[in-house]
Amino acid sequence: MTQPSRVAIVTGAARGIGAATARKLAADGMAVAVVDLDEAACAETVKTISDAGGTALAVGADVSDPAQVTAAVERVVTELGPPTVLVNNAGVLRDNLLFKMSDDDWETVMAVHLRGAFLFSRAVQKHMVDAGWGRIVSLSSTSALGNRGQANYAAAKAGIQGFTKTLAFELGRFGITANAVAPGFIATDMTAATAARVGMSFEDFTKAAISQIPVGRAGRPEDVANTVSFLVSDGAGFVSGQVIYVAGGPRA
Repeated sequence: MTQPSRVAIVTGAARGIGAATARKLAADGMAVAVVDLDEAACAETVKTISDAGGTALAVGADVSDPAQVTAAVERVVTELGPPTVLVNNAGVLRDNLLFKMSDDDWETVMAVHLRGAFLFSRAVQKHMVDAGWGRIVSLSSTSALGNRGQANYAAAKAGIQGFTKTLAFELGRFGITANAVAPGFIATDMTAATAARVGMSFEDFTKAAISQIPVGRAGRPEDVANTVSFLVSDGAGFVSGQVIYVAGGPRA
């Protein structure tokens, strides 16, 4: 296999949307740093990529910790090369109604989603500027439009959209684009946790969601990964500061 021409970092890539995205970018020919809180949890994603002939590196890091983010990016540079593609996907849920939401519920979600995207974007942008080319894609959500029991998550995902648009303004002249992908209902462990929170079986929860989706099915992690793949491609060089809703119907 020829040496991959570009290096990508995907956070929260041990499972779900992040893992699917890491696999897709590796299939596109990129060397991929698979980042998650627990490095050991990245092993399956890395093995899948390696078995398919791709190049991947497992990296453990708390995306909300500046020192760990700096160390993670430095390791990627050393072992894979300077990253010019970043997918800010790491996320957590701490759902609750406002009057039940603790300070920690709020701070944890903000730290992982918003601070994590900020820290990784800040750490990699210099490598993109040096290369004169870069792609930053951050995961938002249809919950950015508001969702009962998710004041913290909705605020963080809305914040991602504002952050993304600002990066597009600041970094565009260096050949760097910044976009956000906002998934709707995607069948993952995270949506299963939401079903449990509202007291429904995942099967019933999924059926209820599908009834509201125009294309008539639940989303798959690969649906999001394919959209990210386009946004980080050369062909998307004139697409920047956008929020793409991957939701099986209009969400805007």
